Amino acid sequence: MGEACPKQDLIEIRPQPGPQTDFLQCPADVVFFGGSAGGGKSFALLLKPLYNFNNSKFGAVIFRRTTKQIQEEGALWDEATGLYTPLGAKSNENKLKFTFLTGMRVAFAHMQHEKDRFDWQGSQIPLIGFDEITHFTWKQFSYMYSRNRSASGVSGKILGTCNPDPDSWVRQFIDWYIGEDGFVIKSRSGVIRWFVLDGDQVVWASTRQELVDKYPMLIPSSFTFIRSSVFDNRILLEKDPAYLSKLHALPRVERAQLLEGNWNIRPSAGMFFRRSDFEIVSAIPAGGKRVRAWDLAGTKADPVEKKIREKADGPAWTVGVKMVKVGGIYFIEDIERSQIDSSKVLSTIKNTASQDGTKTKVRIPQDPGQAGKSQAKHFISEMAGYNIVSYPVSGSKETRATPLSAQAQAGNVKLLRGSWNESFLLEAENFPDGTKDQIDAASDAFDELTNVKMAGVWGSKPKVSIAQR
Repeated sequence: MGEACPKQDLIEIRPQPGPQTDFLQCPADVVFFGGSAGGGKSFALLLKPLYNFNNSKFGAVIFRRTTKQIQEEGALWDEATGLYTPLGAKSNENKLKFTFLTGMRVAFAHMQHEKDRFDWQGSQIPLIGFDEITHFTWKQFSYMYSRNRSASGVSGKILGTCNPDPDSWVRQFIDWYIGEDGFVIKSRSGVIRWFVLDGDQVVWASTRQELVDKYPMLIPSSFTFIRSSVFDNRILLEKDPAYLSKLHALPRVERAQLLEGNWNIRPSAGMFFRRSDFEIVSAIPAGGKRVRAWDLAGTKADPVEKKIREKADGPAWTVGVKMVKVGGIYFIEDIERSQIDSSKVLSTIKNTASQDGTKTKVRIPQDPGQAGKSQAKHFISEMAGYNIVSYPVSGSKETRATPLSAQAQAGNVKLLRGSWNESFLLEAENFPDGTKDQIDAASDAFDELTNVKMAGVWGSKPKVSIAQR
């Protein structure tokens, strides 16, 4: 007789009680889940295909906007590997696909560009998942809605996880579930409604029959939104008790969205910085690292806009913010700010650098295109002997200011007493409205001192290297 197969341990996987279970067991055709950070959204999305584990004809595709968001450290692919591999699934990282012994399949894909949706023409996908559906466009969602069909014997289903974004189409789509204050109406979370797509128009009703009577040629779909928060994820809070404090430490806008779940809040004056965030001190402790970061006049992208601005307000401001990091505190030591013609920008930077000394690093922005590269290269060649770097600028001003805002709100950014204090505080408390030159430069100085380049905002390497004497 042959040897008996070794006994295998039973692997039991189950969602957490509460919103995660409600999401996975919901019968609606389309289900959006989340509304704040830490609610176990992505893990729940990975669990859902396992409900069809024994169906060899079943397949699921889970989308992120970019491949990097799938494969980066600790992201979807890593989490799926930890969940699916113990169940005997074979992974193909090149194709971003898992195949189980039963024949069931789970694939991951990006849809970075609007046109990428047409790569799925002719597809029949029983389960479509959008991780962070607010990152996708309405055209991408509605097109994949038409691909959600199946020959597996399982009704098609679309799932989407999300964090609040007041400017996404998702906000309007779930409007019935959101109160005037921007928060989910608790009694409506999980309530199933019905809709049809009449062209690009979404028509809603409380019952399926209402839509059948009004649109006999269209097939209604059921939908619900299920609210979750970090407080529903007991496992996360037990494994990482510090996670909640990290959410509390976010800047005001992000804290209201990711911790509190507010779908209406937008960046506005007073949300990033308040005058009371900045202590004014009479001296700075010795030591530390110093940098002077510049926001340059004459580098605004649109020449027509530049002329209009100069006619109304005079020449653009050239701003250099000098910042020093001592321990965990960031001191704004000085701000040079003047309305000068673009031809005088280089001489201003050189003169200021000579006063700051060679121990103060200099950072300048690099505008997009060849002209920006040439300007940065010219500036650096003219400043031999100084430690100077240049990075390409991209991303919104609000995104660039967010790390500085978080530290300011925590009381970790202080100002050295000076005549420039009032001008900076006025701009800070009005940010992102009004002028932004000082905040832009301060954000870049902070970024340089932390040595953490934000993905999608700064390149991973300087475009122009350090100049030597």
